[in-house]
Amino acid sequence: MNKLTKIGASALCGSLAAVSAAHAGSMAVTGGATATYTQVEGKVTGNPLGMASALTFTGTGELDSGVGITLTVAHNDKNAYSTSAIAADVPGLGVFTFDQGGGTGLDRIDDMMPTAWEESYDTGTGANLRSVAGAGGSTDIEWALSGDLLPEGLATYISWSPHPDGSANSDKGYSGSVSSNVIGHGWDIVLDYANPLGMVEGLTLFGGYSLIETVGSDHKSNGWGAKYAVGGLTVGYQETSEENPKDGSNVNGYDNQAYGVSFNINDNLSVSYGAHKSTQDNVGADVDLETKSAQIAYTLGGAAIKIAESDVENATYGTSDYNGTLIGVTLAF
Repeated sequence: MNKLTKIGASALCGSLAAVSAAHAGSMAVTGGATATYTQVEGKVTGNPLGMASALTFTGTGELDSGVGITLTVAHNDKNAYSTSAIAADVPGLGVFTFDQGGGTGLDRIDDMMPTAWEESYDTGTGANLRSVAGAGGSTDIEWALSGDLLPEGLATYISWSPHPDGSANSDKGYSGSVSSNVIGHGWDIVLDYANPLGMVEGLTLFGGYSLIETVGSDHKSNGWGAKYAVGGLTVGYQETSEENPKDGSNVNGYDNQAYGVSFNINDNLSVSYGAHKSTQDNVGADVDLETKSAQIAYTLGGAAIKIAESDVENATYGTSDYNGTLIGVTLAF
């Protein structure tokens, strides 16, 4: 163990023994709501009016040992409670996060494509495209390595869950047989490299791998891609794949490709175009689900008006095709 790691480990142990000695912290509240109108041709949609809302409480503080503590509690839509996370920023080692599921591990790069609003498959058309999640999709512990241990611009995340079955357990809780196919641990590793080796300003490379121990062949997922930004223009491409999803169906896996282009016309107006193709590898014939979406967003302070025009072929990996228009008005604070 090198000297730097020893120092970081000592700081971590000291922080755990001095939780009660935390300095007075601060609390921030952020949130917003989006009212939407959805029109989908070729599909009975019923009432086209919708509402999405989010409210996030973030508490921060610092222990006597110098370890920074962050508590995040999120309330989304009509749920009284959605998810929470506790993070400890240990000098010399990095950030350790106890997360209730979602946003960590391979879930960090499930879709990194530039867009003015939403992913091309999440615009109300009912595409139901499957994306990778890995162990980070369940209650897990993630280590974001300190920049002191890595080359400049490289971020590395290692995530572990003792039984990643998609659960988000409450206090003293544990999951039941949400997924009886999961029999062991899950591990994710994700790399995000901005301006690699200081050679290409505006270029970001990313990739990740996940392994979940399951009955028979293990559940494996991976993803990689790149984004390049110059001026107001950002372009991106990525691929993800999943083997042995163990979802109770006759599906062997999924292979996804995506690209996106966004452009900030000015500080308030942005446009984008993106597409996703997801191939479901079945025991029988494979199915290609494809989505495309053109979007525009105009912001004015804490308000925004957004429009998405989208197409989906073989929605839910079936045979239905839809075209939809989504209009949203967002207020944020």
